[in-house]
Amino acid sequence: MEKTPYDYSIFFDFMESYLPSGFVDICADDPIMLKLEELMEENDQFFTVSDLRKIQFLYASQGIKRMLGIEPCELNPGHFVEVTHPDDLSRFGLLRAQTFIVEKEVLESGMGSAMVSFTIRVRNTDQQYRNHLCQAYFFYSPGFHKAVYLLQVIGNVDWFKMKKDKFHFYKGKDFSLFRFPDEDLLKIGPTISVREFEIIRLIESGLSTKQIADKLFLSVFTVNTHRSNILEKSGKATVSDLIYELKEQGLL
Repeated sequence: MEKTPYDYSIFFDFMESYLPSGFVDICADDPIMLKLEELMEENDQFFTVSDLRKIQFLYASQGIKRMLGIEPCELNPGHFVEVTHPDDLSRFGLLRAQTFIVEKEVLESGMGSAMVSFTIRVRNTDQQYRNHLCQAYFFYSPGFHKAVYLLQVIGNVDWFKMKKDKFHFYKGKDFSLFRFPDEDLLKIGPTISVREFEIIRLIESGLSTKQIADKLFLSVFTVNTHRSNILEKSGKATVSDLIYELKEQGLL
């Protein structure tokens, strides 16, 4: 499907329109909503809004049914677990935990916003796993509806040929990255490969090099090579230093 790049400012128009009501009674005939649904269909995307304080989805666009086979009104957090590729579940679990860390940071600041974006493989209605980009925009609401809301824009980015064992990840406040996905955006991410992350997790769990080699059916030499590459890529003196940093980022 040919994509039609568009300006993400329309999501801010949507938030401005419906934030005062706490995102209830969203009108399907509202020109903003009609345009958003059109853009979602054209670009194989959907979006959701949730109240993180209540851990509740408030709205999901119609594209979620078209893409994942989930009725918008029935969406719950478990649905995303069900459709995530088994090999990505561990990373997805870490990212879900990171959601509540970011929520706390935004809530405690009493103002502002933050974002997290990542790629993950999701099973579409064609029963095939496709690479998807999730762009999560956190924003604080003061006043009567005091809460931290989360707007997520999720879309198929299988058109981008991600390098083997790589994935996109960003956490921070560079809101220029909350935009229609392009190659430069999707290239942002850790230099460490999925296999190297697996080895780091096993090191963090206390396994020795020999135990890691046995568990992954690798030679001790190969595991040691991975360890050397990990330190070289990260610029860290020890794996312990890297583990601490990855935990801070929510990747471990």
